[in-house]
Amino acid sequence: MVFHIYDIQKNPEGIPFDQTLNVEAELMARNSEILAVSPITAVGSVRFEAGFYFLDYQLSYEITLASSRSMEPVLLKESYPVNEIFVADESTLKDKDLVDADLVLVIEDEVIRLEESVTDNILLNIPIKVLTPEEEAGEALSSGTDWAVMTEETYRASQQEKKEAASPFAQLQGLFDED
Repeated sequence: MVFHIYDIQKNPEGIPFDQTLNVEAELMARNSEILAVSPITAVGSVRFEAGFYFLDYQLSYEITLASSRSMEPVLLKESYPVNEIFVADESTLKDKDLVDADLVLVIEDEVIRLEESVTDNILLNIPIKVLTPEEEAGEALSSGTDWAVMTEETYRASQQEKKEAASPFAQLQGLFDED
């Protein structure tokens, strides 16, 4: 869906929308970590006020990503609000005293593209750490013949044990124990 800036200006109450988008191919092309994405729902409005264009909507979708530990597919249900501010040209930013002028986007070709906003926001909200429910519960970590994934606490404890075992006083331990 594309909103032309003149159409937005003509509607002082804003232009409401309720769109279902299928941008799975574009998302997967831009980020190889994405295994699948359900159709995306964007419900909101776009409006013009005091030289600024406001795009506000609720974004809802399901995304499948690989687990950070085991590479098993993990389905995440996401829903969050998106609020973006646009200007028709950069000179508007210079006229206003804005604290967060870096957060204002400049409109290209006199249109605001909903699909572009949706794909960018989904990519920005992909979590770094993705775990299966079992991994989140702290159950067994992945391991192999000569390797194992450890938590930081387990690693520190094993390092402390090695340090104590390598101590020159470790051989004296139990020397004066009574039987």
